Amino acid sequence: MKNMTVTEFKTHALKILGEVAANKESILVTKRGKPLAEITPYTESRPEPGRLADAYLFEEDIVSPLGESMWNASK
Repeated sequence: MKNMTVTEFKTHALKILGEVAANKESILVTKRGKPLAEITPYTESRPEPGRLADAYLFEEDIVSPLGESMWNASK
């Protein structure tokens, strides 16, 4: 990962963004030696923030694991 100052990034932002997209290499932008932002190339394979579609487990039959009598007991 390359480092560059915020001043350098500001001056050459469009050129740098083009390089990040072409080279697929991240750049760390610093201000007074401290990390300020990380510029990373966009990829389609990243999950969208907040998406839980892959976190769900769908069962065909939710009654059988406990037995029908356990479900009837709550009536």
